[in-house]
Amino acid sequence: MTDIDNARPVALLARPGQARERLREAVVQAGGYLVLEDDPTTLDAQSLHDAGPSVVLVALEPAIEDALERLDAALDAPQLTLIFDEADLAARREGWEAQRWIRHLSAKLHGHDNVLPPGHEVETTLQPEPGLPPTPEQLHSGASGEFLIEEAADAAYDLPADTLYAPSAEPAPLAFDTVESFEPVRPAAVPPPLPPLEEIPPQAAPAPAVPGFSAWSLVEDDAYVAPPPAAPAATDPVVEFSTDLSLVDLEPVAEGPVGMVLVLAGIGGPDAVRRLLSALPETFDRAVLVQLRLDGGRYGNLVKQIARVTPLPVSLAEVGQPVQGGQVYILPDDVGVALDNGAGVFSAGTAAAVVSSLPAASSAVLMLSGADQAQVEDVLALAEQGAWVAGQVGEACYDPAAASRLAVAGMPSGDPPALAQALCEHWGV
Repeated sequence: MTDIDNARPVALLARPGQARERLREAVVQAGGYLVLEDDPTTLDAQSLHDAGPSVVLVALEPAIEDALERLDAALDAPQLTLIFDEADLAARREGWEAQRWIRHLSAKLHGHDNVLPPGHEVETTLQPEPGLPPTPEQLHSGASGEFLIEEAADAAYDLPADTLYAPSAEPAPLAFDTVESFEPVRPAAVPPPLPPLEEIPPQAAPAPAVPGFSAWSLVEDDAYVAPPPAAPAATDPVVEFSTDLSLVDLEPVAEGPVGMVLVLAGIGGPDAVRRLLSALPETFDRAVLVQLRLDGGRYGNLVKQIARVTPLPVSLAEVGQPVQGGQVYILPDDVGVALDNGAGVFSAGTAAAVVSSLPAASSAVLMLSGADQAQVEDVLALAEQGAWVAGQVGEACYDPAAASRLAVAGMPSGDPPALAQALCEHWGV
C-alpha cells in the first residue's frame, strides 16, 4: 500500500483505455499518489492546477496533442516534473518489461538511480572481525620512502625560481644517501631574451647573462620601438632587424563547416531524446538535428515538449533555413540537409538522405531506441569517413535493434545521459 504521507502527488493525463489502466497501476506500484486521473482532451488547465500535483504523467498519442497545447499554462509550472510515455507502448507493456518500466518510474518519483530488480542490490554488509582496525601507520609500515626522496631530488631544480631567493652557483650536495651531488640544468628549449638593440656594439660582445625564470615572457606588455640606427662604419656590414614579428598577430584560421549531431529515434524514442538533450550543457556549440518518427507528423508539439527539458533553443527545421551551432532542430519527414560553400542549410529531401548529406569530419550520429535499421549501413559508412557514431543500450531502450548493430560493429554505446557526456568529451565542450 502506498504511504500517502511520503508519496509524491501524481496527475495522470490519458484517454480512457488500456494504456490509462496500465499507467494507473504503474503509478501505484511505483509509490506514487494519484491526485488526478483525467482525459486531457476534456481537462481544463485550472482543474489541473487545483489538483496540486508535483508530477504529471502523460500518455502521448496524436489525439491529445491539441489538448496539450491548451494545457501549456499549467504544464509549464516550474514545480512540476513532466513524464511522458507513449500510449500504444504503455498498452502493450506487460510482464518483465512492465516491471522494468515501474522501477524506472519509481526512480523518477523518488529521486534515486536504483533501477535494479529485487535481489540485485549491491551487498554492503561486512562481517565483523575481533580487534581494532589497523591504523594508518600499520598499513604503511612496510612501505619504502626511498623512491620519494629520489623523485624529489630529481625535480628540485626544475621548479621555477623567484626573485626572493637566488640559489648559489655551486649548490651544496643534497643530504640524501641516494644522491651525492646535483647540478641545476636550465631548460634548453627557451632562449634568453635579446638585449635592446642600442646595447649591441659593432663588434662581437659576450652573451648577456640569463635572467631568472620570473623575468621570462612570451608577449611583452608594451610594443618595442626600435631607435633610429646609428650610421654604421664603412667596414662593418649593416645588420637589419625586423620588428614585424609577433606571437599574437596571426592570420585568422578559416572555420570549417558547422558541426552537426544527427539523432535518429522511433518507438520509445521521445523519452530517450529528452534524456539526451536535457544532459547537454547550454555551452554545447554544435547543431543537433532530431529525426524522430511520429504518427501524424505533429512535430510542432514535439518542439514545445523538447524545449521544456533542454537549455538549448529548439525550433522546427524549415527549407532554406541555415544550420546554426548551439541549437536543436526537429526535422520533419520532408526536410533534409545540404551543404552550401561548407555551410549547412536545410533543403527539401527525405529522412533517409540526411545521413549521407552530413560532412563526416565534423558530424556525429546517435541511434536511439526505435531508430530505423535500414539506416545502419549508411551510418557505419559515415563512421568510416570520420564521423563519431554511437548507439543507445540499456534497460530503457525499448527497441535496440539498430543501436545494437552499431555496438556489434565496435561503435560506442550507453544510455542517453552517458551518450551526451561522451559527445561533449569528443568535442571538448
